Amino acid sequence: MQHPYAPSWGYQVSGYFAPQSTFGSPDDFRALVDAFHAAGIGVLLDWVPAHFPRDEWALARFDGTALYEHDDPRRGAHPDWGTLIFNLSRHEVRNFLLANALYWVREFHADGLRVDAVASMLYLDYSRESGEWMPNEQGGRENLEAVSFLRELNEVLHAREPGVAVIAEESTAWPGVSRPTSMGGLGFTFKWNMGWMNDTLSYAEHEPVHRRFHHDELTFSLVYAWDENFVLPLSHDEVVHGKRSLLSKLPGDRWQQLATLRALYGLMWAHPGKQLLFMGGELAEWGEWSEGRSLDWPLLDDPDHAGVRAAVRDLNATYRAQPALWEVDFRPEGFAWLVGDARDENVIAFARFSASGSPLVCVVNFSPVVREDWRLPLPRGGTWVEVLNTDSRFYAGSDVGNGLGLTADASPLHGQPFSARVTLPPLATIWLVPS
Repeated sequence: MQHPYAPSWGYQVSGYFAPQSTFGSPDDFRALVDAFHAAGIGVLLDWVPAHFPRDEWALARFDGTALYEHDDPRRGAHPDWGTLIFNLSRHEVRNFLLANALYWVREFHADGLRVDAVASMLYLDYSRESGEWMPNEQGGRENLEAVSFLRELNEVLHAREPGVAVIAEESTAWPGVSRPTSMGGLGFTFKWNMGWMNDTLSYAEHEPVHRRFHHDELTFSLVYAWDENFVLPLSHDEVVHGKRSLLSKLPGDRWQQLATLRALYGLMWAHPGKQLLFMGGELAEWGEWSEGRSLDWPLLDDPDHAGVRAAVRDLNATYRAQPALWEVDFRPEGFAWLVGDARDENVIAFARFSASGSPLVCVVNFSPVVREDWRLPLPRGGTWVEVLNTDSRFYAGSDVGNGLGLTADASPLHGQPFSARVTLPPLATIWLVPS
């Protein structure tokens, strides 16, 4: 959407019905979306109903009065961003935003909208101290007008544009964000899982020798994994403003950092939820992202970085080919812990199941130690084979693994009827399926 300030990354929208003109015309954008669709790629757009900039030539004081925004700064101004907040109690403002959401889906054939800063819309005291906000008519901190608007938004979009995805960037424990409005929810298709992101990155940033003391950070997300329809976000917010790139967050020497990043992606793609990886993550960028420069494409001349890109490519291809990873994604029967308590070894193992019950087993070794003859509980007997190994030589790994497959015998372990001896490569994720 048209925005006047490039370092805002497009979040300071001033032209809600205009694609960014510095990139081309509206028809150029239509052609881009058509090209993506012809290649089998869906298009999701960031959409910002939470705030807008104060530029006098845009929506602010549009007719000389607080037309789109609240007049009272306790309701009408964002302290964090220096922007204005839509007055969602006005029918005209709600209709403006509803029409805008439909516009991008209908006119440009967008497949979905990612709704920015939903948490800031839901709470009247968001980023405000005592005395800086006004309670609602019931005396609470919930923004009742915003809740009503978001429900109407999702009802309208899903009713008029079947199949559209509406994704909430929502960072709190607000209940039912991705539940139907008929059940009291907000009606979003998906919600970002910020808890998974924070815990997983925190775990990975510890030295392997210390990870045993933080094992719960790796497993806690499965306690609430089915409370919402989650997206697992490694987003723009995690690789800017001094937070460092994903690769440079990780401990160890260069080889260990790259191996850990590949293992992290292997876990992420197998974990319940949908995957979001920000640009540059597939290149294993060393530097933070910036809107002022290109991605560091020459990194792909380095086999180590090309290996990460190849791993992401194969994760995507294998994910699509394995229904166990996505068919029963939002219900607990699609998941089972196999090993969740191997904290001293920095290992976890779990199974995913398709609608027909076909399993895929994910084993992650977040230790730089190769583990030979590691006993792995399995839900089925017979031969199992690797369909992905992030330590493969094709990804610049050390090529430790189970290339000839492994055999599960009737030796019960950890509540499973079968088990097998498996080799766990260092700082790596493997995926196993019955052959």
